Amino acid sequence: MTGNHIQKKRQKSCILILGSWLLALNFKQMKQIILVTMTSILLLSSCNQEKKAATPSIENFKYTVDQFADIEILRYRVPGFESLSLQQKELIYYLTEAALLGRDILYDQNNKHNLAVRRTLEAVYVNYRGDRHSEEFAHLITYLKQVWMGNGIHHHYSTDKFTPHFSAAFFAQTVKSIDASKLPLLEGETADALIAKLTPVIFNPDLYAKRVNQADEVDLIASSANNYYEGVTQAEAEDFYNAMKDPKDKTPVSYGLNSKLVKENNRLIEKTYKVGGMYGAAIEKIVFCLEKAATLAENEAQAAVIRSLIDFYRSGDLRTYDEYSIKWVEDLASTVDFVNGFTETYGDALGIKASWESVVNFKDIEATKRTEIISANAQWFEDNAPVDRKYKKESVTGVSAKVITAAIIAGDCYPATPIGINLPNANWIRAAHGSKSVTIENFTEAYDQASLGNGFSEEFIWSDTERELSKKYGSLTNNLHTDLHECLGHGSGKLLPGVSKDDLKAYASTIEETRADLFGLYYIADPKMMELGLLPNAEAFKAEYYKFMMNGLMTQLTRIKEGKDIEESHMRNRQLIARWVYENGANDNVVELKAKDGKTYVVINDYRKLRELFGKLLFEIQHITSTGDLKAAREMVEKYAVKVDQKLHREVLERYALLNLAPYRGFVNPVYTPVVDKNGKITGVNISYKENYVEQHLRYSKDYATLPVYN
Repeated sequence: MTGNHIQKKRQKSCILILGSWLLALNFKQMKQIILVTMTSILLLSSCNQEKKAATPSIENFKYTVDQFADIEILRYRVPGFESLSLQQKELIYYLTEAALLGRDILYDQNNKHNLAVRRTLEAVYVNYRGDRHSEEFAHLITYLKQVWMGNGIHHHYSTDKFTPHFSAAFFAQTVKSIDASKLPLLEGETADALIAKLTPVIFNPDLYAKRVNQADEVDLIASSANNYYEGVTQAEAEDFYNAMKDPKDKTPVSYGLNSKLVKENNRLIEKTYKVGGMYGAAIEKIVFCLEKAATLAENEAQAAVIRSLIDFYRSGDLRTYDEYSIKWVEDLASTVDFVNGFTETYGDALGIKASWESVVNFKDIEATKRTEIISANAQWFEDNAPVDRKYKKESVTGVSAKVITAAIIAGDCYPATPIGINLPNANWIRAAHGSKSVTIENFTEAYDQASLGNGFSEEFIWSDTERELSKKYGSLTNNLHTDLHECLGHGSGKLLPGVSKDDLKAYASTIEETRADLFGLYYIADPKMMELGLLPNAEAFKAEYYKFMMNGLMTQLTRIKEGKDIEESHMRNRQLIARWVYENGANDNVVELKAKDGKTYVVINDYRKLRELFGKLLFEIQHITSTGDLKAAREMVEKYAVKVDQKLHREVLERYALLNLAPYRGFVNPVYTPVVDKNGKITGVNISYKENYVEQHLRYSKDYATLPVYN
C-alpha cells in the first residue's frame, strides 16, 4: 500500500492525511476505518500532478462503452461540474465515496451467494493463465459482466437467473488453476469446497430461479431468491409486520424497511442494518464519509440532513429515518443533493424490505425552471384531476421538483438507473411535508444520443408523421412526462382513513406506477401545458402518446424472453395502461394494431379520445389506491399487465434481433480524483470519463470491498 506505487514525494502527504483522519480513534475503529480510507488516500496522493479535465462536448463524447448479452453500457456526461465551487466539488467527492461504499450491501441483499460468486469470477478473470481466447473463457467474461450489471446472479429487470454458457467443468478447472489465496475462501475452506458450493448456485436453473417472484397464488418469499428473509414463509412475514401496525397511528414507520427477517429457535427476529448490526462493516465506512461531507455542507439545513442520516445509520431506528426524510424533503435551498440508504422496496415481492441505493447530484438551474412551473401549479393539477373528489387532497403541501445532473449512481441505481425519482415513500410524510421529485436529464441525454441512427424508429414506428413528431418533440415530451409522473403523479391523491399502501401487497408497486404514469399522460395533453409555456403547440404531446402506446403494446416485449410473462412492476404498469385503453377504445377504433408489409404497427386514430381513456383509467386506479382494494388491484393487474400475446411477441423479437440492438442499458460512472497540495489540503477535484466497464467494476471490487462473502 506504500511507496512501491507512489512517489516518495507524495508519501508524506498521504501519511499526514491518514493521521489527521485517525486522530482520537481507538485501535478497533482504526482498523475499520483504514480499509475505507486507504483507497481515497491513494487517490489523494497520486493526483497532484494531474491536469484538470474539461467536460467533453457532445460531438466528441463517446456514449457507448460496451455491449454484451442483452445489455448496452453507456457513459454519461456531468455538465456543469467544473462550474461548481471547490466546496461543492469536495462535498460531491465525499458523497460519491459514501455511495460507492454500499456496493457490497446490495449484492448480499439480492442473494446470499452473490459476493462469493462475484469475487470468485473476478479472481478467475484477473489471475487465470490458461487460454484466455477460448470460447468458454469468453462466455465466462460475459457471465461476469452480467453479474456486475445485475448486482448478482439475476437479471436486473426480469429477475430471472442468468444462464451461463460455459461449462461447470470449465468453471472448476479455472478456479483450481489459480492460487487459492486469490479466492474468497472461508476459514478452513478449500478450492474444491468453494467449487462444490458455487456450482449449483451458478449452473442449476431451478435453484434460486427468480430473485423476485410475483406470480399469483404462490409463497412469494419461498419462491424468491433474495436475501431479505430466511426460514420464513410469506404468511409468517405478513403476520409479523401486521402485528406491529396500529391503525390509529397517523405517522407509522416503514416497518421492516432496514432489516432481514429470520427464524431462529422457532422465533422470528429482525437483523437490523446499522452500525454494529447487519452490514455494520459497510455502514461504518459510509458514516465516516458522510461525516466528512457534513463538514462541507452548503448550509445548516443540509448539514442537519446528513447528521440525521448518520444518526439513523448508527441506531437503525425507523423513527430517526422518518426524521431524516422530513429534513431531506424540506431542504430546498441546496444545490448539491443526494439519496443514500435503504429506500425502494421493488426487490421484495411483499414491498416491505428496501434495497440499498445512492444517487449524488446537483441542480440543473436552467432546466429546473420547467419543473418549478409544474410544482407551483400542483394545486390546480390536483383540483382538476379526473378522479373522485373524495380522493383528492384539499391542500397540496410541499411539492418540489427539479431537474438534476447526476454525479454518480450506486447500489440499486447502478449500472441500471431510473431517469426520475420521487421521495420519500411514506404517505404521511408526503401529505404533511411534501415530496421531492427529480428528472435526471443527463441520463436522458445519454439515451437520446446513443439512440441516434440505430434504426429502431424506422422499424417500429408506423409512418413518417409519427417519426417526425418523435424527432421534433420526443425528447421534450419524454422529460415532461417524467416530470409530471414524479412531481405530481406520485404526490397526487390521498388514502382514505385506515388505508395503507401495504394493503395492495404484491400489486402495490404496479398500481402506484400505473397511477403516476396515467397522471402524466392525462395532463401532458392538457391545454394547460401550452398556457404554462411547457409545450410549444397542441400537437407536441402526440409524440409521447405514440411512444407510450407503441412501447406498452409492443416494443417493451423485446425485454422478455419468448414464452415468458411480464413480471417487472414498471413493465406491467405500461402494458396495463396500453392494453386497457386498447381494449376499451376498440369500439371507436381509438388505437389499433395494423399490418403493413407483413409487420404489425401501432396506429393511433384519435388522440383526444385516447386522452379521455387515460382519464377514465386513472379514475379507477385512484379508487383502488385510495380504498386499498386488493381484489380490484389483483383483477386489474392479472387481466391486463401480466400475460403476453405470444404471436406478437415472437414477431417483435424477430424484428428487433435484425437491428442488433440491446434492449437494456446501463452506465459506467465518471471518476472523481481530488487534487491535494503538499499539506494534504484538497485544492480541486478532477473528473474523468476514461474508465471502461471492466476496469470500473474491478476497481470497485478492490477499492470498495466492505463486507465478508457471507453476512
